[in-house]
Amino acid sequence: MVELKTDTSIDAMREAGRVVARALTAVREAAGIGVSLRELDAVAHGVLRDAGASSPFLGYRPGFAPTPFPAVLCTSVNNAIVHGIPTDYRLRDGDLLSADFGAELGGWVGDSAISFTVGTPREQDLRLIGTAERALAAGIAAAVVGNRIGDIAHAIGTVCRAAGYGIPEDFGGHGIGRRMHEDPGVPNEGRPGRGMPLRHGMALAIEPMVIAGGIDGYHAAPDGWTLRTNDGSRAAHAEHTVAITDAGPRILTAL
Repeated sequence: MVELKTDTSIDAMREAGRVVARALTAVREAAGIGVSLRELDAVAHGVLRDAGASSPFLGYRPGFAPTPFPAVLCTSVNNAIVHGIPTDYRLRDGDLLSADFGAELGGWVGDSAISFTVGTPREQDLRLIGTAERALAAGIAAAVVGNRIGDIAHAIGTVCRAAGYGIPEDFGGHGIGRRMHEDPGVPNEGRPGRGMPLRHGMALAIEPMVIAGGIDGYHAAPDGWTLRTNDGSRAAHAEHTVAITDAGPRILTAL
């Protein structure tokens, strides 16, 4: 069932979203050659603590997971697409890092992700990241009252496929609000004019994921959480929590 949020609830989600934005900004500023993924998780944890917020990631265990997620931040490096667990791995020059983070504040959740390079960037990585960000912008632009879920999916997929990139099968965005994952699902590829109509008060986490090698397949790493590309190519991930309003899409996880 899809819960339509009141304008007051959307304002409350915006406060949770600000915490998410501050944390991801702090993670990006702290990331550098020689910094460990576990240290970045500690940075994000500190932002939560200072805001009086909690983590919807820490301890989360969906049906596919062998263990509860052990951190507040997902850190996916190079050929990891999503759900990377922060470890003692230290970032190297040229790494591509996707950081995904959520915060719960006052009973409402925000969720967002960014991708960026560490040290000397590779041109192909910048193109990959730029495509994920353009796909996110296209998906958000389609998130208007009167459109349908398929219009968001089509907008995202069109940008990604035009660039020659793969889109991970069966992974996409989702409804969000009192819980991190709510109805409806938001695919990253689809047909326009199909699916659930978009109404004022819906809140969606829109999150394109792109695979540089153009292959859609992926596999789970031994930790049971991290998803890696089948062809070993790099991946990027971009995400915002967005409210559907009569005045247009409202991004809730921007600074």
